[in-house]
Amino acid sequence: MTSHQQKYLNQLKQTIESYYPISERSWKLIENIAEFQEIKKGATVLQNGEIAKNLHFVAKGILRAFITDQQGNFYNKNLFLENYFAGSKVSLMQQSPSNFTIEALEDCIIINLNYKKYISLINENEDLKNFYIAHLEKNWIIDKEQREVALVMQNATERYLELLERHPSIADRVPLLHIASHLGITPTQLSRIRKSLEKDL
Repeated sequence: MTSHQQKYLNQLKQTIESYYPISERSWKLIENIAEFQEIKKGATVLQNGEIAKNLHFVAKGILRAFITDQQGNFYNKNLFLENYFAGSKVSLMQQSPSNFTIEALEDCIIINLNYKKYISLINENEDLKNFYIAHLEKNWIIDKEQREVALVMQNATERYLELLERHPSIADRVPLLHIASHLGITPTQLSRIRKSLEKDL
């Protein structure tokens, strides 16, 4: 194993333990199913209509999950930066075709966890089960609800500033059209917001 791979595994362990502390034994079980994958910018990790097999941990780079309508317009459902887990949860849980595509916005290094093996480990180990519950609650319930509320209650400038607060480097790394889509606005609207904020500085 290279020193880079060890560093990325440490990131995975720290991320897991930011939700719930796990034993060394449980960590070794996770480590045993972890597989590294390098993804080139623009390459697809999961295709719309494909049945997902892996949960992806972003060790380096950025992934986007997007939906394309019949007219070919896309909507960015999520942007996943370093130390986030990406995947189609519904496809993984139900073994049904994914409703969206996951694509690399930068050259990425991801750690794949085979979902069937991962769920077996969670079911057999109390600390991993507690991590899983805490992660689901934070990312799939709390964050999802806050994002849905923000789309209705906050204006686009507030949503953009909140995104920058969470990910300060995102505007330098992600094309503006993808940030705009993620915020539910047009690239022109985002340009206006950015110009207005620059004037206020």
